[in-house]
Amino acid sequence: MTGSWLAFWDRPHAIYVNARHKDVHYRLIAEQIAALAPSPRARVLDYGCGEALHAEIVAAACGEILLCDGAPSVRAGLAARFAGDGKIRVLAPEAVALLPQNSLDLIVLHSVAQYLSTADLQALLATFRRLMAPAGFLVVSDIIPPQLSAAADVTALLRFAAQNGFLPAAVGGLARTLFSDYRRLRARYGLTHYGEADMLRLLAAGGFTSERAAKNIGHNQARMAFVARPR
Repeated sequence: MTGSWLAFWDRPHAIYVNARHKDVHYRLIAEQIAALAPSPRARVLDYGCGEALHAEIVAAACGEILLCDGAPSVRAGLAARFAGDGKIRVLAPEAVALLPQNSLDLIVLHSVAQYLSTADLQALLATFRRLMAPAGFLVVSDIIPPQLSAAADVTALLRFAAQNGFLPAAVGGLARTLFSDYRRLRARYGLTHYGEADMLRLLAAGGFTSERAAKNIGHNQARMAFVARPR
């Protein structure tokens, strides 16, 4: 992740329009990751997890969940929130790279690839391939197709807001986004986009057999998810 994006996530921001938005966002992701856990004993890595407010939901479905985020302030918050849960560990990216080979049953990379260069994503996939148990799998989700418009993202957010009781706040939040650091960073550095075929080729080059998943993780089904297994 570029230093500018990492600095953005390491300080207070207004990506979530209110507490309700943040809560339902992280609850939905946790429920969907928990549903992917291959067994009650599985060792799961959520890489680039953000605040992961409901990681306890994932922990209840697996043997251990490792939460990794590059932002030090986010990790500090996670460590404080889940200090009493022995099934949840918080790790920096450099600590993930030192995990034992073939030690993870499920790795989730959700809404991270768009902030990485292709070269950085390739390096991360190589790490994941080394850490993946022979019967394990990787889910790369929230991939933005090249043709996806900002209007489609806005529509998905407003639909999610209407379903979860924060529509007025979402409308106001979108207006604030026009003047936000996020918009300025996105305009300056952009986000990395991948077509379906591009992502399948990238995963194949990383040593995985993969396919596009039927559903994306999270609320935005115009974005894509992929399931990859080690070859």
